[in-house]
Amino acid sequence: MQRYKVHLTITKKRKSVLGDYRHPGIGKNHRITVNGDLNKFEFLITLLHELAHLLTFEQYRHRVEAHGPEWKSCYSTLLISFVQMGVFPEDISMALQRSIMNPAATANGETDLLLVLRKYNTKQTGLIPVAEIPPGKLFQTENGRVFMKGALRRKRFECVEVKSGLRYSFSAVTEVRLLEMPSA
Repeated sequence: MQRYKVHLTITKKRKSVLGDYRHPGIGKNHRITVNGDLNKFEFLITLLHELAHLLTFEQYRHRVEAHGPEWKSCYSTLLISFVQMGVFPEDISMALQRSIMNPAATANGETDLLLVLRKYNTKQTGLIPVAEIPPGKLFQTENGRVFMKGALRRKRFECVEVKSGLRYSFSAVTEVRLLEMPSA
C-alpha cells in the first residue's frame, strides 16, 4: 500500500457493503473503505478484495470490468499468497481455496466462506445465520418481523412471514434471532 497513494478509511457498519474502492481523480489518492465491525480475517479478505481493484485499475485503467477476469486473477493471486503465508486458520484457508479459482464479486456470493468467517466474530449478538435455523422453526429479523424457515431453493431459503403469509427468500448468511416456540 505504500507504493500507491491510498487513503484507507475504516467505516461504521454498512448493511449492503463490506468495503469499497474508488480510483483516484486528477491529483487525488486511491480511496479504499472497509467496515470496522468485521473480524480480523473478514477485514483482511475485504481489504485484499479492494486492493485487487486498485491493482487492476493501475494496470488496465478503465478498460476492464470491475469484477472481470483481470480482477479475478489479481484477487486470486493476492489470496493465494496470504493462504501460503499461513495467515488464516485452517478452516478459512480451506474455504478460500475452494473459491480462489473463480472468486465471487461480493462476499455474499461466497456463502461457505462467510459462514466460516462468522465463527470468528467476537461480539456475542445472539444472532445466527438462517442456514443454522432448523426447517419449520420461527426466527425474527433485525426489523422485528417473524418468519418460518422453509426449504432451500438454490442458494436461498424460502421463508414465510407469519403475519402476512407472504414468501420471502433469505441468504443463508443473513443473521437472525431464533425464536423459541411456547410449550403446549
